[in-house]
Amino acid sequence: MTIDTRYIQFFDGGTPPTLAELGGKGSSLVTMTAAGMPVPPGFVVTTHQFDDFIAEAGIADDIHQLLDGLDANNVDEVERVAAQIREEITSKPMPLHIREQTIAAYEQLQSKFAEPVPVAVRSSATAEDLPDASFAGQQDTYLWINGFDEVGIHIRKCFASLYTSRAIIYRLRNNIPNDGLSMAVVVQKMVNAKTSGVAMTIDPANGDRSKIVIDASYGVGEMVVSGEVTPDNLRLDKVTLQVIDERIGDKHAELVVDPAGSKLVQREVNEKRRAQRCLSSDEVLAVANLAKRAEKHYRVPQDVEWAIDGDLPAGENVLLLQARPETVHSAKPKASRSSSGSTPATAAFDLSSVMKFAAPRVN
Repeated sequence: MTIDTRYIQFFDGGTPPTLAELGGKGSSLVTMTAAGMPVPPGFVVTTHQFDDFIAEAGIADDIHQLLDGLDANNVDEVERVAAQIREEITSKPMPLHIREQTIAAYEQLQSKFAEPVPVAVRSSATAEDLPDASFAGQQDTYLWINGFDEVGIHIRKCFASLYTSRAIIYRLRNNIPNDGLSMAVVVQKMVNAKTSGVAMTIDPANGDRSKIVIDASYGVGEMVVSGEVTPDNLRLDKVTLQVIDERIGDKHAELVVDPAGSKLVQREVNEKRRAQRCLSSDEVLAVANLAKRAEKHYRVPQDVEWAIDGDLPAGENVLLLQARPETVHSAKPKASRSSSGSTPATAAFDLSSVMKFAAPRVN
């Protein structure tokens, strides 16, 4: 079956990415793949698929009417509207001609491997990761999805996550209109992450562009996102890549795949591993260089999600999961930034594709 690029675009398909078709996350992954960055393979379900699904399901007018005049401060009403919209989306079947396109893409992705592999199904909204707004964590991501039936279900869940209460409130408070809003979805092979984190090519504490700040923790990064663990924090000189200072986080627990390879389990980290840095010196350099490559490509400071794949050899195991513009300090005039040596803040991040075998995020 010939795959229609109007509905499906592979990371390595050669089609120039656009935010309008692929959303922030999807367009970033296609761009980074084209630039030769180490991105796990996958494809993007485009916004055309979302738009046609909403139109053919006959729910576009319902969505607009429910959102019209909504008050961001009336949380109970936002919750009610959000739940109603999501139910309408997830309860409708995907039109056959669209479903067939996604099945063909999923089978083509699986054909790259000797045996079936789990995938991440990741929301990629058209309004996310813009220079003046960051949507990190506003929509949903599901990890360790096996088989197309489950993939199809979670694509619609990602569509529906455009209308979570938190996403609706964020748009209302930031004056982001709902007209023209759409959602793409990334379907991507999982990474067997022994360590994962974020690297920012700017100091998030003070906007110093001469620094790289890395947060890292064992296993899947979801426990960092939820604030359940404190990661290691390192600050490097961007030119020499010398570690200027570091804090060893507690890292008391990690999410790892169970012995049967069927789900994520939380495991306590022993005292010895807690007390030591979770990245070797070579891994620190590899992560920093990956972040610098992303910044060089985009020409603006980057917030880079990465993982170290335990199945790959050293030198090939540091993978890029996402790169987005840093939005807090980068837009400020240079004169307003400080280059003082103040203590760096821990950078928040939304790791959403950091395991070859991972469980769906609970939202």
